[in-house]
Amino acid sequence: MSEEHKAVCIIAWPAAHSRSPLIHNYWIKQHNLNAEYRREAVPPENLAEFVAQLRQRGYIGANVTVPHKQAVLSLAEPDERARAVGAANTLWYDGETLRSTNTDVEGFLANLDAATPGWDRGLETAAVLGAGGGARAVVFALIQRNVGRIYVINRTIDHAEALKKKFGARVHVARWEETTGLLGGAGLLVNTTTMGMVGQPPLDINLRCPASLVVADLVYAPLETGLLKLARARGLRTADGLGMLLHQAVRGFERWFGIRPEVTAELRALVEADLGATAPVAPPAEAKPPAKPTRRNKKRGEGLST
Repeated sequence: MSEEHKAVCIIAWPAAHSRSPLIHNYWIKQHNLNAEYRREAVPPENLAEFVAQLRQRGYIGANVTVPHKQAVLSLAEPDERARAVGAANTLWYDGETLRSTNTDVEGFLANLDAATPGWDRGLETAAVLGAGGGARAVVFALIQRNVGRIYVINRTIDHAEALKKKFGARVHVARWEETTGLLGGAGLLVNTTTMGMVGQPPLDINLRCPASLVVADLVYAPLETGLLKLARARGLRTADGLGMLLHQAVRGFERWFGIRPEVTAELRALVEADLGATAPVAPPAEAKPPAKPTRRNKKRGEGLST
């Protein structure tokens, strides 16, 4: 066991939904390290101060997720990958310098390669829902795999336009209401939004598409999102967000501890079990609504937990 205790964390807002601690603490135990991985819920207004004091707080590094992936670029020294993507998700110290990188790109590609082999063979057109940090990583990854046309579909057009400006002519901006029409000519659909996540609004989409369409969802809680359930019911090949989460974690762990961990079936089963244990409980199929439902103040997402 190593002598010096080391700590790493996930920086998010909120942070309770993250399964990164489960993944990294599994690897820490597996390799008998004197270390721990924690959650840190940091609101946007406190991000700069928190990152500046990361070492003083006892951390040798961190992961960064929603909504901080783009903001953290200016708070650490980004490598070429993070600059190219325009978002970072991993921090580590190089001497006195806090550096950042983006491992979402390799996580996304490795997951698709494992779950849907050959997905990029002859792929000409892809549709990406969302325009945040996750979308930036996905667009960068698709350009690496030589996809010729990438539609970025977002309700706020300005955000999608920013991706087009960053990544160039292969990126085409589309409005949300154009999604169904675009899917007819697409070979890949990727959801990078939080819609469909536990506690968030559902992703309402019409999968009027060819049978060859591959559907990927970056959301991993629930494990089977509404989008993936619909895609599988139609016989489409799919890749879930848990696979990406597992694969993107590898390089960060290697940066912090000098050991390259493996994504195994046992680790995936562990996280799947945790997701299942914390999923909201559905009412029994035979349960019937009362004849006169009582009125209640039903807030969006009420009763759901991430």
